[in-house]
Amino acid sequence: MGQIKVTKAPIEGLYVIEPTVHGDSRGYFMETYNQNDMHEAGLDMVFVQDNQSMSTKGVLRGLHFQKQYPQGKLVRVIKGRVFDVAVDLRKDSETYGKWFGVELTEENKKQFYISEGFAHGFLVLSDEAEFCYKVTDFYHPGDEGGLAWNDPEIGIEWPMLEGKYNGNADSEGYTVDGTPLNLSDKDKKWLGLKDTFKF
Repeated sequence: MGQIKVTKAPIEGLYVIEPTVHGDSRGYFMETYNQNDMHEAGLDMVFVQDNQSMSTKGVLRGLHFQKQYPQGKLVRVIKGRVFDVAVDLRKDSETYGKWFGVELTEENKKQFYISEGFAHGFLVLSDEAEFCYKVTDFYHPGDEGGLAWNDPEIGIEWPMLEGKYNGNADSEGYTVDGTPLNLSDKDKKWLGLKDTFKF
């Protein structure tokens, strides 16, 4: 019997994945990845690398993608809580420019699979978050693209975020539950949907 439940998101190419957790007084056990369960759900990707990051509250990473070497990503949180988002950049897609987000926490143990052709990012909602993800291609320096996290044309509804759009991707004036929003210098400079790369 399968140990991993795969649910299609409203946008084709995105999947929410929930493992079966076996717990008792000692703790718990779960399968975080099972190739047979994935194949049964129609997902036959091959992962080539595992990554892990730690971020503090208010950090927003993204929205990122690779242009010529796009990556599929299977993401999860092992500590803390994040809101994870994907934006469809496939030019021939019926959902081009649409977004979907899911809260990933150490408690709900959900995972999110983002196919190639999407921009991806996440906002940290807890004091700290440790974020793990598998990718289907290696990182290629110089191939990275990005999309403004607050582009009003896309209209991502980031939870716990307060502030007013000021016409660019800067983080000034935004807070997450009282903590200033924290973006890298690079992520403050990405442009909106109409000026970004399309797959």
